[in-house]
Order: sequence, then structure tokens, then C-alpha cells
Amino acid sequence: MYLVRRVNIGKTAQLDALAHAAGEVYSRTLVFFWRTVRHQGIWLKPKSLMRLIPKDSDGLLHAHSVDATIQAFFSALSSWRELRQTDKHARPPHRRKWYFKVEYKSGAIRLKDGLLILSNGRGTAPLTIPWKWSLPKTVVIHWTGAQYEAIATYTTGGPALPAEEDELDEQARKGECVAGIDPGEIHPAVSHDGQHCHLLNGRYLRSLRQYQNKLIERFNKQISATKQGSKRRKKLVRAKQKHLKKVKRQIYDVEHKLTSYLINTLREEGVERLVFGDVRTIRHDLDVGSTHNQKMHQWSFGSIRHKLTYKAEKAGMRVRLQEEHYSSRTCPVCGHRRKSRPAGRVFRCVNKRCGWQGHRDAVGALNIRAKYRGEFGSRHVVGAMAPPTGCGYVPHLRVSLAGQASS
Repeated sequence: MYLVRRVNIGKTAQLDALAHAAGEVYSRTLVFFWRTVRHQGIWLKPKSLMRLIPKDSDGLLHAHSVDATIQAFFSALSSWRELRQTDKHARPPHRRKWYFKVEYKSGAIRLKDGLLILSNGRGTAPLTIPWKWSLPKTVVIHWTGAQYEAIATYTTGGPALPAEEDELDEQARKGECVAGIDPGEIHPAVSHDGQHCHLLNGRYLRSLRQYQNKLIERFNKQISATKQGSKRRKKLVRAKQKHLKKVKRQIYDVEHKLTSYLINTLREEGVERLVFGDVRTIRHDLDVGSTHNQKMHQWSFGSIRHKLTYKAEKAGMRVRLQEEHYSSRTCPVCGHRRKSRPAGRVFRCVNKRCGWQGHRDAVGALNIRAKYRGEFGSRHVVGAMAPPTGCGYVPHLRVSLAGQASS
């Protein structure tokens, strides 16, 4: 897993010069590659162009930054090859760049006296950024449209383990303090640790998605009525990008604040492991009507899981994925399985001898936890389930964990 920090660093002549040098390297790479393909029919490899273009014309960039720029072109080329299998109109990278992002690898990064020192070419002054965090793995400098931004990447541990890679036996699993996490479209995450249940209210998040869709529809309708290349069209395109960028930032903020709240709460309760319901294949062959299809395809369960995972690992918890079939249909008391999902938000056992009821998403989280502990389908809940405590979006909610900023 990776932790990313973003820091705005303004606009200076040095940053402009470095970005222009990176753009020159990218353009030289692009031109030489396609010229070789056109005249000789040879598709060069990255290492060949790294030898042919060891530095930029003015020697401003570090050698590793030059290599990273060349690798960025080949990464775009690889993405195009993959995309053209489904989109025959996809175009390969073909435009020259006047400016381009500047990437610094670990060999060119130092931290000294609260300053992040990024080395450049021989005889060129290093780039220094005030830095109150630890030494990152990589740093990328790119233009946001208003100023330059430094994106620092840290390695925080491995990805969430799938079920078959967990080596703990059943007895050891029962000895852990485990919280099951049931992802959902209305409630992005619902946890249950055997005693307490917490849910994240995602209705505000869903309203932002709906507003985003309306913006796209409204602007596309207006843009389609204008002439190609007209000032009116360009103005509408800029306005669309501005509005969508704002909504994207709002969604990003909501997801971070909700996930930080949940991780802080679980840490205070002594949870040692998070077990996520694995819904990665839920969209395969999905066709449940245009409205619900849109909701499902905009459901950001991957983003929520990613944020919960790295924040949990940062808080000292272990994370794994758990197969979750029938977790929302099975009664946690008698083990009776319904033929279909419950229609409302309340789960009611259809077994006449049982009749147990509880919050539907809480039942899913509880059963995911039970699957991990080897208790699924057996009696492991007695009496009534306590109502879940929830968290809606609060603008002033803290995002940090233990006083440290997370991104």
C-alpha cells in the first residue's frame, strides 16, 4: 500500500525551467520513437532511448528524472495498447509537450533540517521544499493549472491479503479482536467487531455523485449546441472542467473524513484486524436497469477500501479481504438463508422459529466477520443487536490519525 502527500509549492522560474526541460525530453522521446517506427518498423525499448537521451539539452534534470520522463512515455504507450483492444478509435501518445511533470526517485531525494532537497543535473541548484514529514520514496512535481504541486509517495506496507493467503489458524483468528467491514452504496462502510456496530452515512456522498451527473448532462447539452472551435464552446468547456473539479475535491474530502472517523473509532475500541467484504467482481455482467447500473458503476468501493486500508495499517491494524457471498441474506442467529436480499434497511429472519431482526448492513458486516472466524452459518449472536452508531459528513471533522496528517 502507498501513502500520498500533496503539497502546493507555488510557481517559480526554477520550477518552470525544470518542467520545460522535462517537456523537451518527452518530446524528443516521442519524436525519435515514432520516426523509428515509421522509417524502420522497429519499436524501441525504454532502455534503448535511455541510452540515446541521457540528459536534457541544458543539463538541468537529474539523470533519474530524465529516465522517469522516458518511462512515462512508454507507460502511456502501454496504456494505449491495452485501451485499443476495446476502443478502436483510441490514439497513441502523439503530442509534443512544452512542459511535463518532473519525477525524482529515491536516489535524488534527501531530507535535512526540515527541507526536502531534490537533486538536479550536475552544476544545477537543487530544488528545496519545506517538509515536516519523513523522507518519501518518490516525489513528482506537476502543474495543477494554478501552481505547481509536489506529490510525495510513501510505502506503508503490502496490500490487503486475500482469504487464501492468511496463515492464521481458526483458533488464532478467534483470539483476535476482529471487525468485519461490509461495503455498501448507501453506507460506504459498516463495521461490526462482535459488540459494537458503526456505519458511515453516504447519502451526502451520493448526492454529490448525482450533482456531478447533472452537471455533466447540463454542460454536454450546452456544448453540443455550439460550433466547434468557437469562443463560446471553449468557455463552456473551461466552466465544465472547473465545476467538475470542485465536485471531485468535495467527494475526496468526504471520503477522507468518513474513513478517518471509522478508523479512529475502531482503534479506540482495540480492533486488531479489519476484514473487508470482497466486492471487486460485483460489476461483472451487471444489468439491473439504467438508473441502478449508474449508481453501481459510480460506487467508489475501491477508493473507500484503499483509504481504510492504509489508514488502518498506519494505526497498527492488519487488513485482509474476505469472500462475502450470502452475507446479507443469512440470519446470524439461526443460520437460515433467505432466497433474496431484504428489500428495506431491516433484516428479518424468515424462519418462523427464529424471527430475529437487525440492521441489514450490520448483518452483512457481522457475517463477514463470522466467515473469517469460521463461525458463518452457526449460532454466534444471542438476543437483539444493538442499533448501529453512525457518522454523517461533518465539514470540521478531523482527517488526521494520532495528530499526523493523512492524505
